[in-house]
Parts: sequence; structure tokens; C-alpha cells
Amino acid sequence: MARLPRLTLPGVPHHVIQRGNNRQPIFASAADHTLLLGLLADNAKKFDVLVHAYVLMDNHFHLLVTPQTQDGLPQMMQAVGRSYVRYFNDSQGRSGTLWEGRYKSTLVQTERYLLACMAYIDLNPVRAGLVADPRDYPWSSYGHYTGVRNDKLLTPHPLWWALGNTPFAREVAYADLVHTGITLEQQQRLTQSVLRGWALGDADFVADLQKRTERRVSKAAAGRPVSAPKSQ
Repeated sequence: MARLPRLTLPGVPHHVIQRGNNRQPIFASAADHTLLLGLLADNAKKFDVLVHAYVLMDNHFHLLVTPQTQDGLPQMMQAVGRSYVRYFNDSQGRSGTLWEGRYKSTLVQTERYLLACMAYIDLNPVRAGLVADPRDYPWSSYGHYTGVRNDKLLTPHPLWWALGNTPFAREVAYADLVHTGITLEQQQRLTQSVLRGWALGDADFVADLQKRTERRVSKAAAGRPVSAPKSQ
């Protein structure tokens, strides 16, 4: 079966994941993490993509972004991917591919899933058993949103600003949100939607997206009414 074209729409949050080939490590040192974050910051600015959250894991990374143009996200990911592979191959004395094919992404309903997606991303190191507290993981957006550091890569979403009237209130509210965690259903929906490329949101959100693109946005069979994606 031919793969679906990647779905990208400006002004809508996108959850993105890029994996290493055969789940191999894509980082060998702290310098590698820093280099990739710098590439993301430079190219997000160049291609007009707002980055709201990220986490760099051993063999993959997640992003939550809102592209401002139709082609901004794929252009950013292509530029970052190519530059990082050249750097990593040179530094490690290797050749060949680093990525497991093209990146995967999905559109996320802002009101229903954006903050949950941020928490999902920042909780990745905890779920993987790398740290007990997300505050202890240096390669995620959690530190920025809880006042530990200032991250030039990130553009906070309006929903984050609405968490409180002062920086301290927002930081405490976000820390509480992450430490409360997300439900198993939310985790499954967030995982399956990004891996399969189906839009994540309620029926109205999915139906509205479908009006904006010829590419199917949910798992519904062609010719049938569009409905909200179900957890797998």
C-alpha cells in the first residue's frame, strides 16, 4: 500500500517524532545534543516554525511545533536532518543513514491535547526510566517551563501563558500538570496518532481539518463520515 502523504497545515500544532535507524543511538555526547538543539533553533527561525516543546532521547526525539507556512515544517526537518547526519557521521567516523526513514507527525487539537502533549513529551525520560523526576533530565523543554533555564529554541503557546498571571504561577502550574501526569488513554492516543499520522482531536476538529485538505485525516474509510480517531 502506498504511504499517505504527510499532513501539514499552517497554524495548527503538530506532534513530530524522528527515530534513529533500527532504533540505534543518535547521540554520543552532550555536544551532540547541544548541536541538534542549535540546528533546531536556527532552522525553526529560518522556516517560521514555532517550537513549543521537545525532548531528545537516546535514539529518537519529539517536537511539538506550530508551522506558520505550508512548507515550513518539512523544510525545517529536512535541513536539520541533513546537517545533523553530516555532523554525526563525521564526528563518529561512520557513513550511511542515521534516521529511520522520514519523520512522523500528526496534527493536534489545541484545546483538548496541546498541554497533554507537552506533558507527554516532557515525561518521556521518566517513562523510559532515565530519571525519576523530569526536572533531572537536561534535554527536554521541562526546565524552561519550570524556571530552571531559559531556552532560546522555545516559543511558549498561549495555553501555557494562560496557566497563571505571573511567571512563578505558570511555572508551578505546569510542574503540577506534568507531575500529575496524563491518563493511559491520552498516552495511547498521543503515541498512536503520531506513529500513524491520523489527526488527534474530537469529531468537530477532525471534520474541520478534513475540509482543508484532500488527504484523509482519520482512519475512517473513504466515503464515510469523518469521526474522531479511536485509541488503538
